[in-house]
Amino acid sequence: MENITKEMTIGEILRANPDIAPILMQAGMHCLGCPSAQGESLEMAAMVHGIDIDELMKAIAEA
Repeated sequence: MENITKEMTIGEILRANPDIAPILMQAGMHCLGCPSAQGESLEMAAMVHGIDIDELMKAIAEA
């Protein structure tokens, strides 16, 4: 998935490509609409949820 970076917020990512939502949900990020999704980066959210950011980025890239 081009143009998606780990520095982007979840909100930015979902606005760029809503089809990424199931990937994030499957990874354990179930609060896609919460306020944190608008303010923290994907990398930060992955860390909070104990998700390997490199594996998550790989899944996004393969989508």
